[in-house]
Amino acid sequence: MKIAILPGDGIGTEIVAQAVRVLEALGQKFEMETAPVGGAGYEAHGHPLPDGTLKLAKEADAILFGAVGDWKYDTLERSLRPEQAILGLRKHLTLFANFRPAILYPELVGASTLKPEVVSGLDILIVRELNGDIYFGQPRGMREAPDGPFKGSREGFDTMRYAEPEIRRIAHVAFKAAQKRGKRLTSVDKANVLETFQFWKDIVTDVHKEYPDVELDHMYVDNAAMQLVRAPKKFDVIVTGNMFGDILSDAAAMLTGSIGMLPSASLDANSKGLYEPSHGSAPDIAGKGVANPLATILSAAMMLRFSLNLPAEADRIETAVKRVLAQGLRTPDIYEAGTTKVGTVDMGSAVVKALS
Repeated sequence: MKIAILPGDGIGTEIVAQAVRVLEALGQKFEMETAPVGGAGYEAHGHPLPDGTLKLAKEADAILFGAVGDWKYDTLERSLRPEQAILGLRKHLTLFANFRPAILYPELVGASTLKPEVVSGLDILIVRELNGDIYFGQPRGMREAPDGPFKGSREGFDTMRYAEPEIRRIAHVAFKAAQKRGKRLTSVDKANVLETFQFWKDIVTDVHKEYPDVELDHMYVDNAAMQLVRAPKKFDVIVTGNMFGDILSDAAAMLTGSIGMLPSASLDANSKGLYEPSHGSAPDIAGKGVANPLATILSAAMMLRFSLNLPAEADRIETAVKRVLAQGLRTPDIYEAGTTKVGTVDMGSAVVKALS
């Protein structure tokens, strides 16, 4: 089993190192190869997704990804910015289905900014379409406005679009995920304003005919954002487009106390995937040894379950994380009075120890 290790930038190198330690502690024979990506890829080869890195990602059975980005690259042209690496990997590998679970561990109820009675027992799965929508739609760019009240002025424009097969395949993924959970699926759209999402709603409704055991409801994205902080436990599985999923999954992250606790998986049609924490590269704390590695470690567990067919080992990692939290160990992002504050390496060491 070959794993491509792409640490990236900022805290990416620190958190991925701890996930690798946990994988090595399992006693399995993994072939792990590391390559630069993001700002590190640009520095090494003049591009955020170097040819060698993309080749490794294509050859590997799974990809463990850290985070990319740094303020110092903001002046680069968009095609060379670190964030283009993750967009490129999603597109080149057809990683169209993004799974972002938002689970609140009982020990972290106090770390959430919402009242315990609102979030206790929270367990949501957000299924986000990754290959379409406004992030990839063409045409896009900057130009002189050809018409309208501001004709002749400079304008920026992007195109929101979805093809029917794109919507159908993500809908099937979401319905199947719901069948394995509470059999409730909420499709989030903006059909009252956007033609693209009226089309989305129509296709999801049609696919629902193949899953009569799943309860389907539709919700506008603005209402979904409100309900996530008002009554988040009413949700089971949420399916939505690329942009809305990007925003809602980060909002859901804070229900759990910290985005540092949220893993994610981005899968193709054959369950090959890229696994990464939901948070970014956090250049403001990079090198300080305080980043929370648990989201990356839990992403590695998802990798074992979905792409490498090692569910027992995935269970071991998730159980180890629960044990560490039960022991009261906390990185600064989830620290509260009465617990023990630890750094990145010590948290990784605790998970390794808990595996045994």
